[in-house]
Amino acid sequence: MGQDSGEPVTRIDAPTERTNPRTRDIDLLPTLDVLRLLNAEDRTVPTAVGEVLPELARAVDLAVAALRSGGRIHYVGAGTSGRLAVLDAAELIPTFNVPRGWVVAHQAGGAEAFRQAVENAEDESGAEAIRAEVTADDFVLGLAASGRTPFVLSALAEAHRIGAATALVTANPDVPGEPADVLVAVDTGPEPITGSTRMKAGTAQKLVLTSFSTAVMVRLGRTYSNLMVSMVATNAKLRGRTISILSEATGADEQRCAEALADADGDLKTALVHLLSGADVERAAAALAVAGGHVREALRAL
Repeated sequence: MGQDSGEPVTRIDAPTERTNPRTRDIDLLPTLDVLRLLNAEDRTVPTAVGEVLPELARAVDLAVAALRSGGRIHYVGAGTSGRLAVLDAAELIPTFNVPRGWVVAHQAGGAEAFRQAVENAEDESGAEAIRAEVTADDFVLGLAASGRTPFVLSALAEAHRIGAATALVTANPDVPGEPADVLVAVDTGPEPITGSTRMKAGTAQKLVLTSFSTAVMVRLGRTYSNLMVSMVATNAKLRGRTISILSEATGADEQRCAEALADADGDLKTALVHLLSGADVERAAAALAVAGGHVREALRAL
């Protein structure tokens, strides 16, 4: 009989921790059938996310209000959840030209945990990290598949104490108490492989994060129709995409769009308002400044 290691043990009663009867004996199947089973489980995730869209909409509106008041969005996560949060925050900068610092990701274990697992970090308190950076004007989004991760829950509790708005994204509909102002509980059920919440729960968190941040950017006017008009053209591919988007939005040919972009010093929104309104680039830029970068509002003003 082995000796007790003395390390603390926590047993979590969450749907993600239960055995999935549909994938029992998956290890006996041919490779193609293994993949078919995993794919069948994956296809249940978007439906589960669809069930929590009203709650996710509340989180989006709280985040938009925070940014409009001069606050910031903070993601808090551990393990897979934390790595997904870091990824989403990083991609917003080139995709929507989001100012650095608008969206901040706090991961248990710090930068090291992004490159490799630091599993014990999730049991630490996240309150200190939040206390040092969050204000009452901010919005804090916690991500925890189990809904019980100490790092995330302590961070949310501290954010609430400070006065910031909060939300928790989890795959556990049975989270006890009220850990946040908004609970986004995606019921993804048992994982295909028990104990691996990087699978369906992780996929759900990725879908929620992408939809959340995209909706926030749409509400803030960082798109025009369904076109990305705030992106930063940092390479040849993106510079080509910028001209294509401008042509799609205005109906102008590529030569005219390239000229407009040059006149606007590469600012896609200014070139867009210039072409759509007929105003010169100086008036277009001024209208955008007054409208807070919102293209439709600038066009209405002109």
